[in-house]
Amino acid sequence: MNRKFYQKWNAFYSKVSLRYVIWGAFTLTALLGAVLMGTSFYNRFSLQLQGIVEKQNRALIEQVNNTLTSELRNIMRISDSLYFSVLKSEENVPVEEGFALLYDTNKSSIQNIALFSKEGDLLVSAPAAKLKPGVDVTKEAWFQNAVTQTENQHFSRPHVQNLFVNSKGNYAHVLTLSRMVQVPDAYEVQDGVLLIDLKYEQLESIFKNVSLGEEGYIYLVDGAGNLIYHPQQQLILDGIEQENHEKASAYKDGVHDEVFEGQHRKVTIKSVGYTGWKIVGVVSDKAAQLSTVKNIIFLIALVMSFMLILSIINSYISKKVTIPIEHLEGAVKRIAEGDLETTIEERGAYEISHLGRSIRKMKVRIKKLMEDIVREQEIQRKNELDTLQSQINPHFLYNTLDIVVWMVENEKPQDAVRALTALARFFRIGLSKGKTIITVRDEIEHVKNYLTIQKMRYKNKFEYYFEVEEEVLELSTLKLILQPIVENAVAYGMEFQDGDGEVFIKAYLKEEKLIFQVVDNGPGIMPERLEEIRAGKVVSSKKGSGIGMRNVGERIQLAYGKEYGIQIESEPDEGTCITLTQPKIAYGQEGELL
Repeated sequence: MNRKFYQKWNAFYSKVSLRYVIWGAFTLTALLGAVLMGTSFYNRFSLQLQGIVEKQNRALIEQVNNTLTSELRNIMRISDSLYFSVLKSEENVPVEEGFALLYDTNKSSIQNIALFSKEGDLLVSAPAAKLKPGVDVTKEAWFQNAVTQTENQHFSRPHVQNLFVNSKGNYAHVLTLSRMVQVPDAYEVQDGVLLIDLKYEQLESIFKNVSLGEEGYIYLVDGAGNLIYHPQQQLILDGIEQENHEKASAYKDGVHDEVFEGQHRKVTIKSVGYTGWKIVGVVSDKAAQLSTVKNIIFLIALVMSFMLILSIINSYISKKVTIPIEHLEGAVKRIAEGDLETTIEERGAYEISHLGRSIRKMKVRIKKLMEDIVREQEIQRKNELDTLQSQINPHFLYNTLDIVVWMVENEKPQDAVRALTALARFFRIGLSKGKTIITVRDEIEHVKNYLTIQKMRYKNKFEYYFEVEEEVLELSTLKLILQPIVENAVAYGMEFQDGDGEVFIKAYLKEEKLIFQVVDNGPGIMPERLEEIRAGKVVSSKKGSGIGMRNVGERIQLAYGKEYGIQIESEPDEGTCITLTQPKIAYGQEGELL
């Protein structure tokens, strides 16, 4: 039986062409190598990887916990020093001097130190400050915690400390430590509350540059599940992003598996002493990648050994197949360099010829995919532009209708008709039948209608003037780029004017560029706020968030490129000048620009 089988095998083998022998040899070798590599990889790393990642994460979280605990202990030591070495000192150290000395020593991390009576009166503060009029500190959570739980020191949630008069008009983001103390006076000892504000940036610096691998992160919650720090805290507070922080606050110290928003991940918990806070480390299961040096070296060695074996085998059989492969390699290289018109030769053994045909088909598909990608990017760019253009304040319509109602009630029908006419023209141009490009003439007309309404609303607190060169009127411009700028000039520049406010709108050509300028004589912008606006930061304040100007700049650059956009010049008490730059393009000749 064996002899008969052997004879049949020899007969079959003698008829097999060399290309099948090569195919069989490479297939068998690759298969054996893949099996060996997969088995070795699985046995060695699958058992170690999870433990290594968890150990590294726990060590990093422990390090963060130690740093945070040290910082909190330092604040508590300062609190003890103020209480026992200043307030209860037997050496009659002046309280003001003691507070000032400790503040000066630790002002890099401390924002405020203050002492209040039990009735909420400010007794001492460092640096020296006054309470804002009308502030009742007894209603503050940190004050109530100190009064109701006199034996403990209490850390608050992050908040803006706006108790004290601040000439700059800005208030610090802090965490407050408070405690009940005994305050000596000339007659008797009375109860009081000691406040120490830790700069939030000091806490933030501990977490800011710490991450668990490429996708992991660390955040901090209090015992009630409220966020104290999160790398995406503002997005979470705004409802844009989500986090499982409330559930995490109930976890005990250790590693927990959870599913959040359909994603499996591991959560490491570490409690922070004195506070009830918990440090939470989050790592997705997908993040369990090979990262240790030993594992990488082993994997490289395994791959190199596999490749060496294949190279030895290939050295005996490659001569008969190298020439067609070299031709294919040259063609593939030219394709990689962008030459999609190169010729793909289909010659050699069946496998190589088939590979040539496959590469030729792949070249055709790549060319088609590149064309599809260009079209998709064009559509995406138009969609982004439409999204940016839709961010117009709807309150303008409500305010205008309120003005009309007021005019009708006060028997001013002519003014009401004028306001409604301006409003209708305003929205007619604003809609523009869905167009994103209009003429400069229409953009100027749109702003004139807007200013007509705003002048009625502000009861002639300001005047406006247009200086528009005749040659720019029929040029094309992005729709609704002047109105947000003029709105800022009116809302924040004319707010405190009393009939002497002025807004200038200019349009002219300069070096083949279309220039718009909006100039007002308002109070101007403070230097620090001006830098935030130029940097594109959206910061809510009484002087506006800056999102309107940022959106205008983004629209211009999205449409025409980074060399165009918006420039802001302003001096306090001198006014503000906003300059918009676009290319000079005749209306109707935009082509495929947008």
